[in-house]
Amino acid sequence: MEIGQTYVVKKTCPVCGETVSITKVRSRLFAETTDDDFCVHYKDFNPYYYTVWVCEKCGYAADEKRFLAVMPERNKKKIQAFLKDRKIGIAYTETRTHAEAVASFKLAIFYSDMLNESIAHIAGFYLQLAWLYRESEERDKEDEILRKVIELYDQSLMTERYPLGSLTDTTVIYLIGALYNRLGDTEKTTQYLSRIISDQDSRIVERKVFEKARDLWQDIRNKGANGPKA
Repeated sequence: MEIGQTYVVKKTCPVCGETVSITKVRSRLFAETTDDDFCVHYKDFNPYYYTVWVCEKCGYAADEKRFLAVMPERNKKKIQAFLKDRKIGIAYTETRTHAEAVASFKLAIFYSDMLNESIAHIAGFYLQLAWLYRESEERDKEDEILRKVIELYDQSLMTERYPLGSLTDTTVIYLIGALYNRLGDTEKTTQYLSRIISDQDSRIVERKVFEKARDLWQDIRNKGANGPKA
């Protein structure tokens, strides 16, 4: 890892109240490539390793926004009751290994589910976990997690009101299509992409997402046209 890409800060755990060390990523990173599902690749460094903040004292894990937010007392008591007489978490290291990064996401998913966080929020954690498996070329694990992401985002579209933060329903529809494409399901991919391409409002309001959907659709058509003939 290059020197200067991370730095250490001290923060207060919202559950146990202890001061803990957190590794943060500096904002000046240069992307090399971006996958269709928004996974960004950087040279010799993976910032997703540090998405999840983990308290090495009690084991609570969350993203930066939720770690720093004032936690409702009922949520705090729920977690404290669960953690009583349990040893959970990962030891703090300034530079995380791949295994530690995977463990941090699994912890964050666990606590998000315990606190009934939004389905879209949990799906986002699973998506980044899949990206970690992509980095380590564990294709079976990546595909398994991607199927879980699709399931959750589909459920979210049916039950949650968008936008959720910066995430829109159009972006989620595109993302599901892109994930089906990675899984090799062309029929499902085109079903989801067509929902965006046929929507005139998306062309105007969400032009960047519309263009990504159109480009992916065209790539699929080109591959089909250039494929083996019977």
